[in-house]
Amino acid sequence: MSLDTYKILTKKQWEKAQEIGCIKTSIDEKDGFVHLSTAAQLAATLSFFFEDYETLLLLELKKNEFKEALVFELPFPEDHRSGRFPHLYSELKVSQISKVWEIKRGAFSLPKELLLKAEH
Repeated sequence: MSLDTYKILTKKQWEKAQEIGCIKTSIDEKDGFVHLSTAAQLAATLSFFFEDYETLLLLELKKNEFKEALVFELPFPEDHRSGRFPHLYSELKVSQISKVWEIKRGAFSLPKELLLKAEH
């Protein structure tokens, strides 16, 4: 599957990632993979998991960098969401990020290009 995939980080997490060269979050380390979202999943992910933040960073991963390490699976841990979610079973390096957007609360205004992707 070659859907565009995204990672949501706090400013502090992104600053740390730039220092060490890879993206590490406590939930990813606990679960054993990097939690990602497709464009269609971003609004719900922001709503359910980032409700306490006013500003976040949205990172777009470079396409075709991950091969079999990127797996689309049922939600983990299981919850009320459905569909298959991108899970990355390898390190996510800062160099593997193609775009970074700062997004702000106001129902988190996603970049227009991503909203359009969600309609497909």
